Amino acid sequence: MTLAFGVEEFQLVLLRRMADFQPVLVERARTRLGVSATAMRQVNAGWQRFVRSKTAPRGVARYVAVLGPQASVREQRAGDLTCRLHHWFLPLWPDLRFEAVEGPDGGVWQEWLVRAPGTRPPAVPVTGDLAPWKYVVSDLEQLFPDVRHLSADAPNRWVSQFALPEESGGVRLRRARFVYGLLQEVSEVG
Repeated sequence: MTLAFGVEEFQLVLLRRMADFQPVLVERARTRLGVSATAMRQVNAGWQRFVRSKTAPRGVARYVAVLGPQASVREQRAGDLTCRLHHWFLPLWPDLRFEAVEGPDGGVWQEWLVRAPGTRPPAVPVTGDLAPWKYVVSDLEQLFPDVRHLSADAPNRWVSQFALPEESGGVRLRRARFVYGLLQEVSEVG
């Protein structure tokens, strides 16, 4: 069976990775898209074959082939290098954009969801409990200046540690886990 890939299928691929952390949210999103769990698994398997194919486009061309033309492209300096940030709109996350960071060699350095221009992260609740799927990695940098980024345990995952002030004057260390740049869970640091 030949699978055609477009925006909906790409969203299903992202959801498949997020299901390890947020199966209930993924189920709701999949249902909203009108896709069965079996179809989502088939799409993910097709994506894996596509990205491993010798004839599949590489770099940013892969995303253009699947998502269509970028909504925006801009250059950004990273140390001594200049990279290009490519952005696409994904309907499941209207306040976010899918970003592919292209290095000078044409390779994709990073692929993740980022906040859309002109949007702001939600305020941090008094309890400090950050809701899954409401924040991206850069939101934590904006909300918690002391955030530290740690090694992740798998591709397309990101782990950050930050401190929440307590009424007593101390702090509670928290660890946030992201998949494709989108917050999945926050836990106490032992």
